[in-house]
Amino acid sequence: MFPPMLTAYRYRLSLTDEQAQRCVEYGAICRAVWNTALDQRRQVLRRWRRGQDVPFCGYRLQAAQLVEAKAEEEWLRVAPSHILQQTLKDLDFACRRHGTFKVRWRAKGRWKPSFRFPDGPRIAVERLGRKRGRVKLPKLGWVRFRWSRAPQGTIRSATVSLDGRHWYVSLLCEDGEHTPGIHAVPGSAVGVDRGVAVATSDGDLFDRTFQTPKEHERERRLRRRLSRRCRGSGNRARTKAALSALTGRVRARRADFCAQTAAVLCAKNAVVVLERLRIANMTASAKGTVEMPGRNVRAKAGLNQAILSKGWHGFKLACENKARRTGTRVVEVDAAYTSQTCHPCGHVDPKSRESQASFRCTVCGHRENADVNAAKNTLVRGWAEIPLPG
Repeated sequence: MFPPMLTAYRYRLSLTDEQAQRCVEYGAICRAVWNTALDQRRQVLRRWRRGQDVPFCGYRLQAAQLVEAKAEEEWLRVAPSHILQQTLKDLDFACRRHGTFKVRWRAKGRWKPSFRFPDGPRIAVERLGRKRGRVKLPKLGWVRFRWSRAPQGTIRSATVSLDGRHWYVSLLCEDGEHTPGIHAVPGSAVGVDRGVAVATSDGDLFDRTFQTPKEHERERRLRRRLSRRCRGSGNRARTKAALSALTGRVRARRADFCAQTAAVLCAKNAVVVLERLRIANMTASAKGTVEMPGRNVRAKAGLNQAILSKGWHGFKLACENKARRTGTRVVEVDAAYTSQTCHPCGHVDPKSRESQASFRCTVCGHRENADVNAAKNTLVRGWAEIPLPG
């Protein structure tokens, strides 16, 4: 039996001026705690590498030191202790997963303020009308939010975050549902090629425009205007808010497309086979160094932007999220030469791909959409690596 699933319900808050000020203060304190704790971990690790005998700097040690620091520093007592402890837990998880020296600092201009209340029983939700509700958060009291859907199950935690001009709350709930042991259509499988469009081995193409030409031009103008604004000025803050609102709409459309496409694929198939893509390596900069400058830097920068704008990693996460509800298995296979291999005869030739969307085998003459042909090759590799039921 699989453990109960956790589902997040996100709502836009309507904070009062006092509540908004408190949220800003809590976010700033959490950022300071993150940076201080990360600096401490790096210093301890450097001393250990030099051969000095130092105690292990983990969550337990830093949580105990946080209690002592709150007794001495008045500004730390402004924020609730449990949200600071959650910050240390997040840092500990990030250091264990990525490495202490690969975890990034939380810069004031780059990081979006957020903090988490882990005490679910102290969080209450009430509906006030057709479009309004309120949630009771520790230290903040009752906060109104836009009611879009009712949260289901028991609330485990609440995360407050700033996105653009608005504050949001994400309620993590345990709804009691479990992942099905068997898919509704056992034995069904589909291969997926993530490219300009999401292509499947069934011949379907899923695509959507996330940003219109006018929005792209407005973003270009806002970024140019932002580069001319003085740091710390009100004009820079307003320009940054307008840019954040514009890019936020693009992110929302991309996330919606990934969620809807993943829902369709996981509902129809017991196995979804994806290409194993190293997106971080694929989008690395080509600038090079002063001694050895890169080639085709502008072209590579445009390619990187096109790859990131399609949200390939977000689509994979959306598939894994939807698979919990349907019992679908998400499998990743090697992506080498899938776009150059003819599916019927298996001949590999880069000349077979005549263009981005056209594939014509140089041996057997097979013609097909290039992405669909690659998706069929991906499915074949999935069948070869993992025997499918049925």
